Amino acid sequence: MSKRLLMLEKMTQGGSKDPFHWYALALEYAGQGRHDEALATFGALRAIDPSYVPMYLMCGTMLVKAGRRDEGRSWLSDGIGVARSKGDQHALSELQQALEGDGDA
Repeated sequence: MSKRLLMLEKMTQGGSKDPFHWYALALEYAGQGRHDEALATFGALRAIDPSYVPMYLMCGTMLVKAGRRDEGRSWLSDGIGVARSKGDQHALSELQQALEGDGDA
């Protein structure tokens, strides 16, 4: 287990509400192919800060690539709504492209 992963697990388990800590942990899990743990971590992040736009793209694309197309498309679609409501045109464009390409961002 990497030092980075251990550090992120310790921070999140310690009650961190910093969205980036949760996002980075989810990406670490995803990078190791630990999709269920990544999804659970993205879900925890979503509960903490549902307006954290980057998680929608990364979680959606991870799920689609893992063969969980419907779940991935749901995350991407939800992210489109959040990006649109925040006026984040760059993220909106990325999410729309990923959804059109079924998560191949």
